[in-house]
Amino acid sequence: MPIHCAVEIPVLTPEQFKRQDYRIMGHAFACQNGLGRLCDESVYETDLAARLRADGVPNVYTQEPITVTHRDFSKIYFLDLLADGSLYELKSVAALTGEHQAQLLHYMLLLGLRCGKLLNFGRESVDGQLSVTRLTPEIRRRFAVDDSRWQAITAACGELHSVMTDLLADWGAFLEVPLYQEALTHFLGGEEQVVQRVPLTRDGLALGTQRMHVHGSGVAFVITAYTSEQASHEINLRKLLALTPLTALQWVNLDHANIQFTTLTQ
Repeated sequence: MPIHCAVEIPVLTPEQFKRQDYRIMGHAFACQNGLGRLCDESVYETDLAARLRADGVPNVYTQEPITVTHRDFSKIYFLDLLADGSLYELKSVAALTGEHQAQLLHYMLLLGLRCGKLLNFGRESVDGQLSVTRLTPEIRRRFAVDDSRWQAITAACGELHSVMTDLLADWGAFLEVPLYQEALTHFLGGEEQVVQRVPLTRDGLALGTQRMHVHGSGVAFVITAYTSEQASHEINLRKLLALTPLTALQWVNLDHANIQFTTLTQ
């Protein structure tokens, strides 16, 4: 099984989640009232879990692992809090950001859940942001590949294309870019071989080095998740490529369910 969690988590509807959330949020507010808003996330996690268990809330787990695998690749994520089948990610920051929301959605999609909630204890009052998605595992595996602008410069390029489509078929689309990138790096030779410092020069002037993923002789790959402004990003990728001694960049863009493979050459 490519995605495994030892805890069986029910897929709650938004209405079911909200009914359970009312009870849990009461304890979240009590947690912050007792501890203040300056503690680390792990402190709120421990205290909130203890309050929930003391109140008889069933199935409370903290730092529960999710294991994502594909062939011999494996990565483990840890869920902050599961309570009565509901997923919560805890933060202690000045304000929640899009990155926090993306992290929560990533976990929801891995587990096939419809709902999850961010709790931020770093504000004057606990900030709770509910996330809801209709992206089921079945929907996420319905992706389309556009490789009309792709060419295999080396044999490793063909492997890149094959592995990426296999990962999407196994895990589905819409997950965070670093997961796909880490898996591709693993299958294309490992971090020690693939991740390289590439020299940059302009008109003969040495500018330093850039960390890049080089998977073949003179060819690197880039993975992004742009849903707009792809043309602008392509311009900047071409500018970067022109500074390097590389012959090409293989660009994989995950535009929701539309997977675009593009080859950029010098």
